[in-house]
Amino acid sequence: MTAEFQSHDPLGVLQNTLPVVEKARHVRINHEKLGKTAELLAGMEKSMPEWSNLHPAGCDDAATANLVLVLDALNFCFWTVPNPERKRWSVTYDGTTYDGYWALAVALRRAMENGVPLANAEFLAALTEAELDEILAPDPGCDPILLLHARLEHVREVGQALLRRWNGSFLLAIDQAGGSPVHLIEMVLHSMPSFRDVVRHDGQAVRFYKRAQILVADLHSAFAETGPGAFHDMNTLTAFADYKVPQVLRSFGILEYSPGLAQQIAEYRLIGVDSDEEIEIRSSTVWSVEYLRQALLERGTSLASHEIDGRLWQLGQDLTGDVEPYHRTLTVFY
Repeated sequence: MTAEFQSHDPLGVLQNTLPVVEKARHVRINHEKLGKTAELLAGMEKSMPEWSNLHPAGCDDAATANLVLVLDALNFCFWTVPNPERKRWSVTYDGTTYDGYWALAVALRRAMENGVPLANAEFLAALTEAELDEILAPDPGCDPILLLHARLEHVREVGQALLRRWNGSFLLAIDQAGGSPVHLIEMVLHSMPSFRDVVRHDGQAVRFYKRAQILVADLHSAFAETGPGAFHDMNTLTAFADYKVPQVLRSFGILEYSPGLAQQIAEYRLIGVDSDEEIEIRSSTVWSVEYLRQALLERGTSLASHEIDGRLWQLGQDLTGDVEPYHRTLTVFY
């Protein structure tokens, strides 16, 4: 594999992260492990999975668009440090208990079914911390969700941006984007600073835009790739650099960590926000997926980076046994 921009990179994510990967001291991409994983991914179902029935349902297009925006404003930091006396943040819905991202999805669905107007921009702009705490309330005996106040600021920002820019409806923003993920992401970044996932490394800006990019992918899925979800250049998206996908890549031997970093992660010690280690993990995740995309193409399978990311994330939901834990960083970006 070569570090060539074989993907169109209008967001600059590949270009910004490549120097980090090339100079990394804590993380290494093992190119010899790419082929086997590419073959595994090639054998998985390619079609877009149906928008899960765990998400808020029964909404018109305008409500759905606003709800997906709220979902991804809150889509970060679901982990906890293992504690034998308490369970991680979890939510039971319809007799099944969920954690992580799915707990967020069912918490929002539960709130909508209880009459909370989560698709209403005026409600979002004036949301109180007590109201959000109730919306995201975990099961008894579980840890509360992390960074509640930051989440409140994000939701209020969404409501204010919707009212200020788009007459309360994110559908208008989607229409203005004209089917372009890049144009929509640029509008989101301009209007909602909480989505500006950019760090400084060696004096240079490094862009990841994890939640802004996954917002487009979620809209694409929520609308079944039609209507408001009919984006025409999804291949411009990169991997969504989070904590789960690098864990999966490491389990396949693609990502290798220095002894010091591996020990930090094994002991559940926090990896600092904007630290060299965190930036190297995220940058190497982006490029591992890009290299997998190239490896798949060489084998006659065309998958976009966001599709590869989705399959890796899904594989991560099924990890069992002696898998190393994911890195833990207290951040609002993933």
